[in-house]
Amino acid sequence: MLHFRLSSTLFSFSVLAVTCLLVTADVSTETVITCDNGNDVQRLSCDTGVIRVKAALYGRADRETCSEGKPPQQLSNTKCSQHGTVDILRKRCDGKKVCELNTNIVRTSDPCYGIFKYLETNYTCFPANHLVTCEHSSAFLHCDEGQVIFVYGADYGRRDRTTCSYQRPTSQIQYVLCSNPTSKVAEICNGKNSCTIRASNSVFGDPCVGTYKYLEVAYVCQYPMPEMTEEKHQQQPVNPKCVDWISEWPYQAKAQGPEGPIDPWIKASINQMTTQTLLAATCLLTASGFSSAQNYFTPTALSTERVITCDDPYNVQRLSCADGGVITVEKALYGRADRETCSEGRPANQLTNTQCSQQGTVDILKKRCDGKRVCEFNANVVRTSDPCFGIYKYLDTTYSCFPAIHTVACESSLANLQCDEGQVILVYSADYGRRDQTTCSYQRSAHQVQNVLCSSPTNKVAESCNGKSSCSVKASNSVFGDPCVGTYKYLEVSYRCQYPPFQPDQ
Repeated sequence: MLHFRLSSTLFSFSVLAVTCLLVTADVSTETVITCDNGNDVQRLSCDTGVIRVKAALYGRADRETCSEGKPPQQLSNTKCSQHGTVDILRKRCDGKKVCELNTNIVRTSDPCYGIFKYLETNYTCFPANHLVTCEHSSAFLHCDEGQVIFVYGADYGRRDRTTCSYQRPTSQIQYVLCSNPTSKVAEICNGKNSCTIRASNSVFGDPCVGTYKYLEVAYVCQYPMPEMTEEKHQQQPVNPKCVDWISEWPYQAKAQGPEGPIDPWIKASINQMTTQTLLAATCLLTASGFSSAQNYFTPTALSTERVITCDDPYNVQRLSCADGGVITVEKALYGRADRETCSEGRPANQLTNTQCSQQGTVDILKKRCDGKRVCEFNANVVRTSDPCFGIYKYLDTTYSCFPAIHTVACESSLANLQCDEGQVILVYSADYGRRDQTTCSYQRSAHQVQNVLCSSPTNKVAESCNGKSSCSVKASNSVFGDPCVGTYKYLEVSYRCQYPPFQPDQ
C-alpha cells in the first residue's frame, strides 16, 4: 500500500508543478471591486488554500467602474492610482483564508483630487498549511523529510470573536482590531524541516492588552534551492500554460524564460521530472486522498498536527482541519513528560515529575473532537483528577485530518448520507444540538440560538447507516433526545464512503 502525507506532499513544489503539467490549467484569479463610499467592506476569501494578492488599485482606471450616479468630472481621470496599495494589501491579507477591509486602510493620500475612486484587488488562492494556535499554546510547523518550511504570513492578535473563544469572558474576545502581522515566525522557521514557536506576548509583544489572542500562520513545504550550474540552466522550455502559474510560487524569479520570468531551478525541476514522478502525482491526484490495497479503500491523512497548551484555567486548545478534512485524535497527554515544556516562570519543584500522565485523556478528546472540523476546549474537560499533585501540567494533543463528507441537517429536516454504487457509509462522528449561533439560524428568535454549549455526540447515526450505500436520518428530538430544551438544534455528521472489505472467494 502506498502512503503519502498529502499536506506537505501536495503542497511541495514538485507535485504542484506536475499538477500543472497534467491539467495544463491556469490558477484562477479572483477580482473584487469596492467603491470608495467610506465604510463599505471588501472581502477576500479562499475556500481552499490561502490568499496571495497579485495586484491592487486604489484610484480609477476607467470611466465605467463605480460610476453610477456620479457626474462626468468625477470620472474623467482614468490614470489615477495610489502608490503602495498592493503592498498594504499583501501585508494585511497574504496567507489568510479570509481578509476583510475597507478603503480607509489604503487611503493614505488622495492620488487624484475630485475623482471618485475605488479599490480593485486581484488575488489567487494558493495551497498552504493554515495553522491557528491559541495564546499560551505552541504551534508546530513541520514538513516531510527533505523539505523545508516557507512562511507565507503570520499574525498575532485577534480579528474575530469566535476563534480561541471557548469559555473566555466576553471582555477578552470583544476587541477584534488588534491582529498584527509578524515576521518572527518566518525568521525562526524558514528553511527548517520543523519548527516550534509559542503563541505568547513574550515572543510577539502584546498588540492589545487584556485581549486573549492567537497566532495565525500560513506556510508551505518546499524542497530547498539547489546550487545552479550553467549546465542546469540549459533546459527545454516549460509548458507555456504553466509559466504564469509557476511564477506565482514563492521563489524569486531569477532568469528570463521563454515565456517570461521564471526561476531556473523551477524550470529545471519540471523538465527533470521522471515518468515515475508523473505517475505518482497522477495517482495522488486521482485518488483524492485515498490509497488502495486489494480493493479495500482506506483514507490517507491530509496532515498530522500537534498542539500543546499550558494548564491555566481558561487557556484554549484549538484543533482544526481546513480544506474538507475532519479531526481524528491520535494521542493526548495531560500531565508532564519533560522539564522544558510550559516551564517559563515555574519553580524547579513544579517540573520534577516527567512521568506524569492522566489515564483516559485521549478517550475524552476523541469523544469530543473526532469527526469535527474545529474543536475548542480547555484542560478542564480532561482534568478529572490530579495525576501528579504539585506538578505544573500541560495538555499535549496530536491529531490527524482525514478527508470526509460533512453534512448538517437543521432540526425537523432529514440528513441524507449517500455513496457511489459499490461503496458503503462509515460514520466518523455525529452530534445533535447546537455549538454556534449562525448554523440553522435563519429567522429564528434570538433565545432559540443563544445556547451554544448543548451539542452532544451520538452513535445513533452510525448504528443506522454504517455499511449502507445510502441512509436518511431525521434531525429530531424523537430520535436523539433533547440536549437543550427550547434551543433550535441541528444534526452534524461526518462520514466517508469506502468499498467494503475484500472478501476472497471461498
